[in-house]
Amino acid sequence: MDCHGRVLAASNKLQTVFADPLIIEGPEKVSARLAGLLDMDAVEIYTLISTSKNPRYVKIKAPVSKEVCEQVRKIRGIGVQSQWQRYYPTGPLVSHVTGFTGTDEKGLDGIELEYDRQLSGLSGQELFYTDGSLQRRPIRLMPSSSYPARGKGLILTIDTTIQHFARTELLRQYENLQAESAVAIVAEPQTGAVLAMVSVPDFEPNNVRTADANSLRNRAIWETFEPGSLLKPVAAAIALDEGAVDTKEKIFCEQGNYRGKGFGRIGEYGNHSFGELTVREIIVHSSNIGMAKIGQRTGKEQLYRGLRLFGFGKKTGIELPGEAEGLVRPAEEWTGYSVTRIPFGQEISVTAIQLVRAFCILANGGKVVQPHIVKAVVDTNGEIIEQKRAGDSVGYVVKSEVADWIITEAMTGVVNEGTGTKGKLKKWQVFGKTGTANIADTTGGGYSDSEYVASFVGGAPAQQPRVVVLVSIRKPNIRLGKGYTGGQIAAPVAAKIIEKTLNYLEKTAQRH
Repeated sequence: MDCHGRVLAASNKLQTVFADPLIIEGPEKVSARLAGLLDMDAVEIYTLISTSKNPRYVKIKAPVSKEVCEQVRKIRGIGVQSQWQRYYPTGPLVSHVTGFTGTDEKGLDGIELEYDRQLSGLSGQELFYTDGSLQRRPIRLMPSSSYPARGKGLILTIDTTIQHFARTELLRQYENLQAESAVAIVAEPQTGAVLAMVSVPDFEPNNVRTADANSLRNRAIWETFEPGSLLKPVAAAIALDEGAVDTKEKIFCEQGNYRGKGFGRIGEYGNHSFGELTVREIIVHSSNIGMAKIGQRTGKEQLYRGLRLFGFGKKTGIELPGEAEGLVRPAEEWTGYSVTRIPFGQEISVTAIQLVRAFCILANGGKVVQPHIVKAVVDTNGEIIEQKRAGDSVGYVVKSEVADWIITEAMTGVVNEGTGTKGKLKKWQVFGKTGTANIADTTGGGYSDSEYVASFVGGAPAQQPRVVVLVSIRKPNIRLGKGYTGGQIAAPVAAKIIEKTLNYLEKTAQRH
């Protein structure tokens, strides 16, 4: 179930009428009686019984109603078999979160796979005394021998209303831009609870056999990419926390052309030319050169340690299978290029859920946070037997005053006056950061000049953030002329998700 008790995955009992040819006396008469009850042709039933290769079992029809089951059980040699069939009432809405099961009802992906043992539980059983005949006819139940199947249930942190907001807005933009894929995540920064996780293309879990294999991948946790400028607030926070820079000083950004021995040439996006900039202005205007100089001041060991503390280069531990670690090379492998490029998001690969965790840390005042998607485990009576508690993690990644400054000063500036103005809302002060990363060219080396990952990460309200939202769109079709940067195509989507989510949360709080 979702966090409000809405069913996301459940099982229906499927009744199958079968025949035991060895017991049946007069298959013609039995077939004629069954035909009327099952709305089948008598000849078809007779053929099934008389030609069965299994002398003890042949399936006649499924599914059938309870009323029909009661009638057919009165016919000697005819039985009813109960089987469970998994179904997903929300269809594709949360398909990558729930995952799906195989024909044997075993979990194959998502929560279904990760919690297969708990969801399956213990098989039920019924033991009977039977007579001594060849047919082993049941006489009566053995005392104290019967018990039902005992599987556990799960309550997720997902809110299907917020999931619907995120999927609707993301899917619209994904289709509009003819993109290869797209991801959206909504999380609570204080607890790390994931309220929505969308990966498109997605699939219909009720008919997964027809799905394209490409649509089965949960790109929110599986796909890695260079974050580009999304990493700038994180790298700046590390530098400020280490005392390598302060918020009042100005850094000369070389008028857009920075060269040096050991790190080559660094320019600015769009051939911008900047002179003296503060750390806030470096983030607001997304200066690569400013960040490169911040990286040089911080040093590779401190920068590496800070990135690891923010959770990059290792799995978040979210309760879903297939999570990738990303890549942050050890500091001893860094070069002059590394210490100047990593601060603006090159030479590092991350997942969407890792970025969400990092910005939850900044938004909650610098505290360690654990992304999670399971809220509680319940027993067969619906009683909670295991609950995820907020605040289990202790410690700070960066000082609270550093985290607060990054959010309320630098990242609000990005939205109000910088590259993320399309993420602005009238009712709430949004904080955010845009990112546009060239995708590595796997054929000729270097970076593609026509393939991008466009992203925006942000949240609101800036003073007391309730949500962190990430939107990332991979390989938009630039030939359409509709834009390809994070500020152009990802920020507007994130803004709509933030607005709808905060309005919804506000109304929900008022009702309670």
